Amino acid sequence: MSLLVVNNVCKGFGSGKGRVEILEDINLEIEAGEFVAIIGYSGAGKTTLMSLLAGLTTPDSGTVKLNGKDVDGPGPDRGIVFQNYSLLPWLTVYENIALAVDQVFPQWTAERCRSHIEKNIAMVNLTPAAKKLPSELSGGMRQRVSVARALALQPAILLLDEPLSALDALTRANLRDEINRICQEDKKTVVLITNDPDEAILLADRVIPLTAGPRATLGPSIPVTIPRPRARTAINQNYDFKQTRNEVIDYLLKATDKRKVAMSMKLVLPDLIPEDLDKRRMPFENRRRPRRRSEEKRETVEVTRE
Repeated sequence: MSLLVVNNVCKGFGSGKGRVEILEDINLEIEAGEFVAIIGYSGAGKTTLMSLLAGLTTPDSGTVKLNGKDVDGPGPDRGIVFQNYSLLPWLTVYENIALAVDQVFPQWTAERCRSHIEKNIAMVNLTPAAKKLPSELSGGMRQRVSVARALALQPAILLLDEPLSALDALTRANLRDEINRICQEDKKTVVLITNDPDEAILLADRVIPLTAGPRATLGPSIPVTIPRPRARTAINQNYDFKQTRNEVIDYLLKATDKRKVAMSMKLVLPDLIPEDLDKRRMPFENRRRPRRRSEEKRETVEVTRE
């Protein structure tokens, strides 16, 4: 049996005429130890899908099962890393992680907790910053703390909700390498939400496109056959990378084209003739003022020549 199974899930928000159907007929199976990236447009419903997997919201229909049990609320078996760090600003790096560990493993001794926390801080290369507050850290370092906190819970599955989107390009690339290293060393089961096809292909075992909303749904699973380890600096020259990238992008573009609808409308133009703004016509009083077309009238005037 697959570790995570999503079966015919639909989710919308609002009621009556204001209701919007966000996700429709979502089906997904993820095996233990697999790294899956879900890629889609901004506003397609990626974060809504992640909230369903994390148990932060419930589907309108369908089921989400982890290890054969219904996901009906948040739990420590799902570690989640958000876009915005979500750290308590008055606690140090060590204390932010310790708070989570104490809640999940209350039966552990103080020494075991300390060793476990320090191990996870070292895993993300933050040992020198263990006693610093979030305000003393860069954005990339704060996100490393979030990753360490999620891993410290020893979750069955790690959920990454666009964790690198708020970072600059260089920091994003470095942290991406760290996440890749950690997940491969520990053989973690990971679901990554992203809108970056290069990032998805670099990290994942397979990539699944999410069509544009409303009523977004998952497309076909696209396997990534590039052998590991994958060097970020060399992957752009890899033929399989280019093929996979084109396949992902082509599917997303075609799925968007199918949603386009041609419409014909009757346009009523304003009954106005604009002002003449030609600066060459002087004096200013001689320029044509704005007026309505209905004000224009043609009359025949008889003039007697003398």
